[in-house]
Amino acid sequence: MVEDDDEEESSHDVVGEQVVVVHNNQDDRRSPRNSSANESRLEALRRQLRLEDHRRGLQPSSTASSKQPPKQQPKPQQRIPQSKLPPIPSMESIRKESDGQDLTKEQIQQRWIQQLETLPDPIANPEILQDTFQRQHTYLRISLSEKCNLRCLYCMPEDGVPLQPPDQLLSNDEILQLVDWFVTIGGITKLRFTGGEPLLRKDLAKLIDTISRRHPQLEEIGLTTNGVTLSKHLPDLVNAGVTNINISLDSLQPALFSKLTRRPESYFDRVWDSIEQATSTYQHQLKTKINCVVMPDNQNELSEFAMLTHSHPNLDIRFIEYMPFNDNSWDTNQFISYQNMQDILNSSSSPYQLHRLSDGPNDTTKWWSYRSSSSENNNNKTGRIGFITSMTSHFCSTCNRLRITADGQLKVCLFGSTEISLRDILRSSPSGERLLPKVVHAAVQRKHYKLGGHQDMNDISNHSSENRPMTLIGG
Repeated sequence: MVEDDDEEESSHDVVGEQVVVVHNNQDDRRSPRNSSANESRLEALRRQLRLEDHRRGLQPSSTASSKQPPKQQPKPQQRIPQSKLPPIPSMESIRKESDGQDLTKEQIQQRWIQQLETLPDPIANPEILQDTFQRQHTYLRISLSEKCNLRCLYCMPEDGVPLQPPDQLLSNDEILQLVDWFVTIGGITKLRFTGGEPLLRKDLAKLIDTISRRHPQLEEIGLTTNGVTLSKHLPDLVNAGVTNINISLDSLQPALFSKLTRRPESYFDRVWDSIEQATSTYQHQLKTKINCVVMPDNQNELSEFAMLTHSHPNLDIRFIEYMPFNDNSWDTNQFISYQNMQDILNSSSSPYQLHRLSDGPNDTTKWWSYRSSSSENNNNKTGRIGFITSMTSHFCSTCNRLRITADGQLKVCLFGSTEISLRDILRSSPSGERLLPKVVHAAVQRKHYKLGGHQDMNDISNHSSENRPMTLIGG
């Protein structure tokens, strides 16, 4: 899987000093939430009341009013600089501290919970998911499986990765519990399921349907998939409430696809069938994107990928800079930069050129259109061309994403090695969920400004062994 995101559908063509609005009129089952100041303040009040109910062990309040006597709010606490925040306790740190004491697993867990209890409460509910750089996190990505039916070169070793026993992965009930908390208390508005390959998870459509019905306020429910088995699942997924599909595809040539994925050429046809189905049969229900990681092997296919936005006007194409992760053989000789990609697409031999579009407030993607300046058909609707430039032009200053791995670890940054086990907190006791505000807020407060605390792509590469392989993070 690869780093991705979903963005606003309305974009702007930037021409000199003028901005021309270009609307991509794709139907969507969900309308974006009204973002007026009054509604934002009302929603913040509602979430604050729900947090107070959560702390008292009551059912979440359904309205902004309450019959309970008003509680005096604590005075805001002064923020501690991120660099001075101590590490969040972990079970491993407790084991090291108690070395030689011969503690049982239950005793270690008890000490861990006791230390987590000492974490400060969030200052106010709207700030639970706000970090020290004032970034409010509204987008949650949950990995549903460590398994994958491909072996992409940039994602995992050829022999795969060690898999944990099923009982170490989040159950459906635990996923629902976390989604309920992050949406109702944390204010998450966008949800995406990743992997591994999420379609390898049993009862996926049923899980999404439950979430969609419980939380109709979610603006988007997305899925990132390799597309190999997507075609047979699409009807159920759309009916369950999926609004966005991102499909990973790194070559339009079956032979090269096979080389990059280490799987039979026949898999390409299955992926392409899924793309065709998503952009035709479900063009009014789904927003569909192709994610392509650009490497020397496939850089000569960029124009062919870009032209898909003309033949498939409901499809967006995103080119992604190759990122270093544990065991993915990254090196600078394999790296094709954002500028390199632009140069290829703007080649003088091509009648088509890139034209800049505007980006949304939390976009991970720099958006362009690909059209001929002399074409009479420039007014025809086309898809967009996007570039995810994590390595040469990062977008960390507006990051609003959090990740939960398949085994329940909260990661506040794709490139960071720090994790906190929400799974172990939920399983620590029947009331383990009461610790979520403290722990999640503490983790978010420790989020670095950029790249998980690294300086650049070479620094990330030098420390990649400290992080997980991409497939175990969940993009």
